[in-house]
Order: sequence, then C-alpha cells, then structure tokens
Amino acid sequence: MHDENEAILYVGKAIDLHNRVRQYFRAGHGHNNSPKIAKMVSQIAYFEYIITASEMEALVLECNLIKEHRPKYNTLMTDDKGYPYIKITINDAFPRIVRSHRMGRDKSMYFGPFTDKKAVKETISLIKKVFNIRNCERDLGNGPYNDRPCLYYQIGECPAPCAGHITAEDYMKNIDRAIDFLNGNTKDIVNELKEKMRSYAEALEFEKAAKTRDLIDNISKISEKQRAQNTSSEDRDIIALARNESDAVISIFFVRDGTLLGRENHHMSFEDDNYENSFFENNTIESDIDSEIITEFIKQYYTGTPFIPKEILTLVPVNEETLITEYLSDRKKQAVHIIQPQRGEKKGLIKLAEDNAKLVLAQDIERIKRQEKRTTGACQEIADIIGLNTKITVDSAFRMEAFDISNTAGYHSVASMVVFENGKPKRNAYRKFRLKTVEGPNDYASMKEVLSRRYTNDSLGRLPDVIMMDGGKGQVHIAEMVIDSLGLDIPVCGMVKDDNHRTRGLYYKDQEVAFPKGSEAMHMITALQDETHRFAITYHKQLRNEGQTHSILDDIEGIGPARRKALLLHFKDIDAIKNASIEELTAVNGMNIKAAEAVHNFFN
Repeated sequence: MHDENEAILYVGKAIDLHNRVRQYFRAGHGHNNSPKIAKMVSQIAYFEYIITASEMEALVLECNLIKEHRPKYNTLMTDDKGYPYIKITINDAFPRIVRSHRMGRDKSMYFGPFTDKKAVKETISLIKKVFNIRNCERDLGNGPYNDRPCLYYQIGECPAPCAGHITAEDYMKNIDRAIDFLNGNTKDIVNELKEKMRSYAEALEFEKAAKTRDLIDNISKISEKQRAQNTSSEDRDIIALARNESDAVISIFFVRDGTLLGRENHHMSFEDDNYENSFFENNTIESDIDSEIITEFIKQYYTGTPFIPKEILTLVPVNEETLITEYLSDRKKQAVHIIQPQRGEKKGLIKLAEDNAKLVLAQDIERIKRQEKRTTGACQEIADIIGLNTKITVDSAFRMEAFDISNTAGYHSVASMVVFENGKPKRNAYRKFRLKTVEGPNDYASMKEVLSRRYTNDSLGRLPDVIMMDGGKGQVHIAEMVIDSLGLDIPVCGMVKDDNHRTRGLYYKDQEVAFPKGSEAMHMITALQDETHRFAITYHKQLRNEGQTHSILDDIEGIGPARRKALLLHFKDIDAIKNASIEELTAVNGMNIKAAEAVHNFFN
C-alpha cells in the first residue's frame, strides 16, 4: 500500500488478495474499529501487487520487503544485535581459534551463537592456553618453517608451528581436544589438569602447579556461567514481550544443549493513536496484538540469523504458525516447533523472559530509542538532506565512506578511508593507501589516485551509498570527476567546517547545506570527520616513525642491514660514502664488487 508520495505504508500477503484488501474498506468490519487502520486507509493512494508461486515464497518476500522498506504501519523490529561465534579454521594446516561475528559459508567449524561476548573472549583465551593453540594470524600452510619462535612460545603458550617445533598431526590432536571441550566435555580436561597439578606439586614445581590450578578454576567459572538448570538437551529460544501504547520490548533467551547462553532485548515499534479506546477493551484483542508483534519478530529475526533452534517457546500463540514452522524447518533442515507452554519448567522460562522484558521496557526503552535516533535516525537525516529516496533502517546497511590525505613531511603521501554503516564505525572496513603515482603534497592528484584505486577494487567491500570528502568544493569536484569517469552513480558530499574548525554543514551539488543546530546528523558527521582525521593521523605517525629509522642506503639494491651498518662504521657518514670510489667501497667488510658498483652508481 502506497501513499501519494509513493512511500510504502504497509506490506501484507494473502492467498486471496481481493478478500484481504476489501476488509480494510468494508463498513462495520473489525478493521474499522482501529484508529491505526483507519488512518492508514485514509492515506492509501494505490496498491502494488507481486505474484508468487507459493505461500512459502510469499512469506519470505513479505519478510524481505518489510526489512527493506520499514513501512510505517507494519510492526517493526527496530534494532538488530549481532552475537559472536567461536570459529575454528579446521581446513588450515595449523588451525586457529578465533571469534567471528557471523557464520560464514566456508569450511571452518563454528560454535555458538553466544550472547556473552566477554565469556567468548575468556573461553578462546583459555582454550589457547590449555590446549596449546597458536595465537598468530600467519599463513602456515606452505612450510618448511624456519622462523624464530615468538614470545608466546617462550612462555609456553604456543607450540611454535612456525618454527617446525610441532608436526601438523600433533597440532591437530590439540585442536581435536579443544573441539571436544567446546562440545561440552570439560570433565576429562579438568581431570587431566588436576593430575598435572599433582605431578607439579610432587616435583616441587609450585609455580606450574599454581598456573594449572588457575586454569582449572577458569574452566569451572566459564562452565558455571553458561550452565542453566535444564533437564533437556534441546536447543531452544524463549520469547516474551512487554509493551505500552507505542513500543514493545521482546526478550529472547537462548538455551543451547541445556545451557542458558544469555539473552537479547529487541525494540519493536507499532502505531496506535488511541491506546485507551475501545480497540483495547477486551483481552481477546489485546492478545491479538501481542500475537501480531511476536509473529512479526519471529519472521524478521529468524530470516536474518544463521542459527535456528529446534524449539521456540512463546508467550502467546503465533499467527500463521504452520507456515512459519514449515519455513524455519526448511531453513534448518530438520523439524522446528513453536510452543506456548502452560505449566512446568518451560512456563517458568517464559515467565523469566516476560519479567525481563517488563524491566527493560520500564528502564531502558528511552535509551534504546535514543541510540536508534543517534544512528539510523541520523542516517535518515543525511539521506533527506541530500535527497536520497530511501528509508534508512538498521538492516539497510546505509554506508558512508570518508577519505583524507596526509603528507609525512614530503617523504610519504598517504590516504585513509573510514567507513560508517548505520551511523556507526565499521572498523574492519577501514583502509590505508600509500600513494604510488603522486610525489609531494598534491592533495587533488592524491585523491584522484585513491578514489580510482578504491572504486576499481571489488575486494574493498560494497560500494557506499554516499561518499564524504574531508573538504569543500575542490575535493568534491575531484571525487565527482573520478566517480563519473568510472561510470558510477554515488552522491559526493564535502564535510565543511567553520572558522572554529567545527563541522557546520555539507557541500553538495555546488551548494552548502547547513545542519539544524544540535541535530543528530551534525553530531554523526562530526564524529565521522573526527574519526577520518584520527585514522589518517595514526597512519601518518606510523610511517613517520618508520621513516626515522630509514636510511637512504636502504634504497640501494643489494644493500641490506649488514652492509649498511658496515658502510656507516667504515666511512662514518653518508657524505663520505657518496664520495668514495669503487675501490674504497670494496675495501669495506662484506662488500663485493657488485655491491660497491651499486652504491657508487646510486650516488653518481
């Protein structure tokens, strides 16, 4: 359903669309008792229809359209929290154990999801210590390994596969034990560590015994932290809600293999102009609203998460339960059940989730809404300012890329790229560029090179929705020329500062657009500009520090650290080396005729 400005008001599906739509306009029908529906109907200008091959396809399409367009009169999930996994790169010759924010489609092994990020960090650290797993990120698949072991090897926390101190077969035994531990078999590990502790104590190696004791304590703490009193080993999510006239909080608790891993709270918004009127007079309609909210949450949440439990416990019945469970079962490749428990332990878990939702609604809803306003709300302001015809949501990944050029005393010209998505820094997408074709402080030429390299390299991530330049008219025009030459259509804005070096507006389409004073958009662009400067200066300092130990002799082919040192010890300074003959150069320890000629030709 569209309004006169073509904005989408509502997305819905039905086997018989004629009957479904007609209900909104029939006099005396139940829909007309709702001020929300009456207001929506008054704004409808036209309908758009999409035909699908099955009811299942219609369900998936409805979920995707609601996520993409965020219609005002649909029940919406307005936040989207990620949760980490423990990833084992099992296909590597010497696998690593790391934290991952998503379950990738690769050959790695994943455990989770976990909602306690701190517990995940502690668990990974513990596993590396207990099972002697490497910490570094190096590619060790090419061997042979003749590197010098790092500090982790010296302190006994890495077997040093980089130096060939452990075979791949023996290392995989450590990995297998770590996998066994993550699968819940902590008893054998604890017994083994206790035996080690006794052995160390008997040998009077009390420091090692104490260290082993601490490892045992850490395992116990992590196991207890994630253990719930639950006789079932099924994976299940427990979903309940609390709401007022315009907001609802969904609390979802995660139980995995009998272990309560944690919880998440999500804010859902819905429109109703008269919460106290007859639309809410009876409990049946109240329950229908709760069912609608939880149904929309389940559809939106589980179409975006890689893990689906076998069992979902809900406070109230779910609309279209058969269709939704069929869809979830198809995604999981095994049966999924949605249950409303009436008694016993499961009912107690629902009560726990409901109490939690009520607490969050009472205490945290304003904080959640403020955070949303500072992020997706600010992005929407920016989109409105530059005329992007889009509805910004946490699921839309509204992406801005900002660039800055920095010169290190004329020795290096470098650039940095900072990325914000949905109003928040996306640091793993930041990039640094060392200029290849530009010498000296030429910001315009440097920006042209950097933008060309960025937007012809698909490996640097998806294209942005907006490009932000740290500067005004000149920088913007350079960027627009590059974008046009590449055949791209991306808006380019300049982040303009006032005389006090404070962000005051955007330069867009040859005009400066001022921000409303104190607007969230201004705060976000200020943060983006500050982050761009910070990242560029950090890279600038890094290269400057490297340059402080750089010698002009390093630029001569065939002159390494040893020959550089020998030349400086022999001649005392660079000027003497410049004026030395080939014969004088060959007299230096370690210098052959080829190296001497290279030095002489470099300076002459």
